[in-house]
Amino acid sequence: MRYNKPMARETAFHPITSTKAAGFSDEAGWLWVTNFGDPAAEYRAIREGVGMWDLSPLNKWEFTGPDAVEAAQRVHAADIVGMTAGQVRYGPFVDEDGLLVDDGTVFRFAEDHLWVCTNSDEREEYFSAASKGLDVEVRYIAPELPSMQIQGPKSRELMRTITDADLGALRYFHFLPEQVQVGGVPVWLSRTGFSGELGYEVFLRPEHAEALWEAVEGAGATPYGADVIEPIRVEVGMIVTDYDYEPHQRTPFDLGLDRFVSLHELNMGTEKLRAVAAAPPNRFVTVRLDGDALPEYGSAIVDGGEAVGVLTSPADSPRFGPIGLAVLPTDLAAPGTRVSIEHDGGTMTGTVDVLAIYDPAKEKPRR
Repeated sequence: MRYNKPMARETAFHPITSTKAAGFSDEAGWLWVTNFGDPAAEYRAIREGVGMWDLSPLNKWEFTGPDAVEAAQRVHAADIVGMTAGQVRYGPFVDEDGLLVDDGTVFRFAEDHLWVCTNSDEREEYFSAASKGLDVEVRYIAPELPSMQIQGPKSRELMRTITDADLGALRYFHFLPEQVQVGGVPVWLSRTGFSGELGYEVFLRPEHAEALWEAVEGAGATPYGADVIEPIRVEVGMIVTDYDYEPHQRTPFDLGLDRFVSLHELNMGTEKLRAVAAAPPNRFVTVRLDGDALPEYGSAIVDGGEAVGVLTSPADSPRFGPIGLAVLPTDLAAPGTRVSIEHDGGTMTGTVDVLAIYDPAKEKPRR
């Protein structure tokens, strides 16, 4: 018997991106724009000007009810209880053993209202089990809440031409709980993003998607697609589930998420995490690769013929050349350490560098 593969879901921006994009890929049940014909120009827009990206497939969940904050705190290792309205927190989602399930952001509207964003859409059972006994409703809202990222060093300059919102008062990792107008469209505006640059995210209702796209592109933003995301995220050390880690396999410390672990008493796995925090056995780093070739995702890093680490995400960076993110034992993770990576039946070499080789102090997005 033949089964037809379900059609990938189109985003609310698809009617306009389908007339402009060079191609699409099916990833996690959604159609993603691969690029708009010139990935090099798209990369430059993000790093030097301002780019715009349809990130509607970002998985979004709404937590509502008297125990919404406690429910989110149980699964998210950052400090959710301590958040104020209009604040965004990034961090790891963990299981009872303190192992990574996912990573993402929490937006706090009020004590009884949060948005929670994850990599995977298969988190309903996880959230349900973790919130057992609490008065909270968890609802998947991605299809009804498309989103766009507007990123780059000139993003604030562009945004000021299409919104009257007080951008100067909107701090990094904060959002406006009340809708504002951007390009004549009502949106929720956040100062966050997936680029390592100054940038914004806007969330809106589907019926306004095309009008927002036209306003942002008309103001001078360059549309970009998923093809440039790999070098962009690897340069700044940003992780993705199923590429850099598999759920329930690694602790947040293996992926460099130390500063996002609060060890709150409500967190699942806090005691296990506390024990690892005292002396993390692994570190997450960048490896600068020698030569022009890229190893496969998940290639083993070897020492004396034995696998000691893993190159999780390789990328060809327009700025740094061939690089990759890697999990290494702590004693091999110091910058300058030479490593060997399995490749094409043999090995290739590289040099350990700091995790985010582009703007390690994260100064650019804070401007």
